Amino acid sequence: MSKQQISTAKLREPNGHFSQAIAVNATGRLVFISGMTARKPDGTIAGVGNIEVQTRQVCENLKAAVEAAGGRLEDICRVDVYVRNMEHFEAIHQVRREYFNAPLPASTMVEVTKMVSPDYLIEINAIAVVQGA
Repeated sequence: MSKQQISTAKLREPNGHFSQAIAVNATGRLVFISGMTARKPDGTIAGVGNIEVQTRQVCENLKAAVEAAGGRLEDICRVDVYVRNMEHFEAIHQVRREYFNAPLPASTMVEVTKMVSPDYLIEINAIAVVQGA
C-alpha cells in the first residue's frame, strides 16, 4: 500500500501524534476495526485507572485485529479515539508513538462521559487498507 501524509501550511501543524490527512493508493482490502478497549484476551481489563497501560493494551488489540486481517499497524490509515479525560492527551500520544510510525494515521479524539465499562479510560477504532489479503 502506498500511504502518503498530506500536509498544508493552510492548517495548523498537529499537536499530537497524527497527520492532518492521509492519501492512500488503495488496491487492497478495507478493514474496519471496531472500537478496541483495554480488555485483555482473558477478559480482564488492563491498567484500571492507568491511561498509559490502557492505551498500550488498546494498541496491542488494534495490532492483533489488523494482523488477523493480514495486515500490519502501518496499514492503519485512520483512528478515532474516545477518552474519558482529555487531560490524558499527552500520555496517550506518548504511547501511540511506540506503535505508529510516519506517515501517521489521520485521527480524531473526543472526550466522552461514559463507556461500556466504568473502568475503561480509552477506546480506539480504526480503518486499515490491507494489501494482498
